[in-house]
Amino acid sequence: MKTKIITLESHDDLISVRDKLSWAKTPRILLVWPKYEKIVLRVLDLKVLQRHADSFGAQLGLVTRRANVRRDAESLNIPVFDSTAAAQRDDWQASAPRSQRIPKAPRRSLRRIRDRLYEKEAPWRTSLLGRVIAFTVGVVAVLATASLFIPRATLILYPEAQTQTAVIPVGASKTVAAVSVTGAIPARTLSVAVSAEKSLAVANKISTPKSKSHGIARFKNLGQGAVNVLAGTIVSTATQPPVKFVVLHNTLLGAGANKFVEAPVEALLPGTSGNVPAKAIAVVEGPLSVSVSATNPNPIVGGADTQLIGATDEDRAKLRATVMDNLRRAAEANLRSQVAPADIFLLDTFEVAQIMEENFEPPAGQSGKTLVLKMKVEFSARYVLAADMRQLALVALNSSIPNGFEPFGEASFKARAAPATDASGVTHFELEVQRVALRRVNVLQVFSIARGRNPQAAKDELVSRLSLRQAPEITIAPSWWRWLPLIPFNIAVETR
Repeated sequence: MKTKIITLESHDDLISVRDKLSWAKTPRILLVWPKYEKIVLRVLDLKVLQRHADSFGAQLGLVTRRANVRRDAESLNIPVFDSTAAAQRDDWQASAPRSQRIPKAPRRSLRRIRDRLYEKEAPWRTSLLGRVIAFTVGVVAVLATASLFIPRATLILYPEAQTQTAVIPVGASKTVAAVSVTGAIPARTLSVAVSAEKSLAVANKISTPKSKSHGIARFKNLGQGAVNVLAGTIVSTATQPPVKFVVLHNTLLGAGANKFVEAPVEALLPGTSGNVPAKAIAVVEGPLSVSVSATNPNPIVGGADTQLIGATDEDRAKLRATVMDNLRRAAEANLRSQVAPADIFLLDTFEVAQIMEENFEPPAGQSGKTLVLKMKVEFSARYVLAADMRQLALVALNSSIPNGFEPFGEASFKARAAPATDASGVTHFELEVQRVALRRVNVLQVFSIARGRNPQAAKDELVSRLSLRQAPEITIAPSWWRWLPLIPFNIAVETR
């Protein structure tokens, strides 16, 4: 029998395979699964393909070695072969005959069955008047329910008020870790480093060293052996501060006690400070001091100064004071900016923590028409945190609240005078605290008085039964509604 062989491809699915089956005009159609390509056709897809082939009088067969496909095909009675040659050689298993469903004849007694199963409505329910009455009752019920839940009201009460006031002596210290009921609170520390550079024109004349003094030093042997006095040996006067001189040449001091030798010396520093009288040198520095003694038999002279324009000590002090004043102002402004408005800045704790840099240009003793100072200074100060003061204020106010009253709003506080710090580092000041207390309102009592009444009657009853400093305010939504809600949770009560 003539057979149409269709080889499946990897991209084939149910739709494409059905289209290929539709083109076949043979009584047998053979679908061939490729050996190395994966074709995804479920058992339901195979059933659809089998019925599609049956629809135009063809029998469907498969050529595949895949166990799952063979199993699905056998469950549907679709012939399966190992090769196309076997499919053309062997007999095909006949397909099971398709059953035809014959519809049942329609039943003629459906109306009688319906009338027997369902009872007829009462006449008043089917009449126009009955329906109008039922609808009216429903509308009234909905409106009654809405009247309970939709209206809302806000009551603003003004209970009797009292002002609490207290003055608390406070001691703020950086050694205190937490707020105490005794008035001790922590003093927190801030620090900031600021720098500045400023110049000053100078016109004064200063003495600047010009030349070094020269002379002769006499070295005396204190032992028995010869001593070699090397160039660079330092000798000095016994004054404070000492004037130092350096030996210019190597000199041999002969052996024997009280032997002496003379060597040329020069002052270490230039200027007239190196001019000393005879016998001013008395000290030998270094290890040679145990072997020899030194003096100058004649005055040492030759040191000279010259007068040049330069900064004096007064100029330096003036410039330093100006720079420090600028740094203080900048540091104070910086520290205050780090403190919240409600905090208290302890100004008398503002101080210099350390001088990090201080350089004059030119250095002292050197000439110059302009003096420049670069400074970097770290300043510190202490402050009291507003939260700590508020905590201390609440402790004092809560302990003295009148009976039947409750706090209303935040407590306010302020220092009565400028804080003062003693020698031990504790800052003392008086803290004035204040808070409003309102008479306690029983909300359940307010509900029982106000609900279901018109606003004016509710106001009069609230004024007569509660201790108020002024008449309450009542707002109803919607505005055209004339009574307060009956349900308490639709009434909001506020106290002011």
